Amino acid sequence: MIANQISIFAENKPGRLSKVTSLLAAEKINIRAITISSSDEFGVINMLVDDPEKARRALAEAGLTVNLKPVVAVVIPDRPGGLDLLIRVLSDQGVNIENAYGFVLESREKAVFVVEVEQVEKTLEILEKNKFKTLDAEALAAIEPFHYMKY
Repeated sequence: MIANQISIFAENKPGRLSKVTSLLAAEKINIRAITISSSDEFGVINMLVDDPEKARRALAEAGLTVNLKPVVAVVIPDRPGGLDLLIRVLSDQGVNIENAYGFVLESREKAVFVVEVEQVEKTLEILEKNKFKTLDAEALAAIEPFHYMKY
């Protein structure tokens, strides 16, 4: 299954991230995972959200440079060596990971490692052959949020 990552190109200035999160909150879009990379004056905000197309539209209408990119969200065991198993399988098959990030679903049970790769279909075939489960946008949207904070 393929997930879609939102990538936003933004100036590295105070308030830019707030603009993104405020827009998504107003649209009632839930951020599932986020990573931010910056280099001097500009940066890239990558995120998984529960409604990628709605998020892309809202951010673009607000004048932000945004695109959707297919990624593979792989379920791995949340234990020492869980990530290594996935990485070795992909490496052994010549898959280059261009960008990646992860998050925990259930402590000491399951985590998700999101990978950007050039050959998405090949990667999915390798993962299926090696019995890895992947998540699409619907599965990511269905993840129950933690209930530890009150707003």
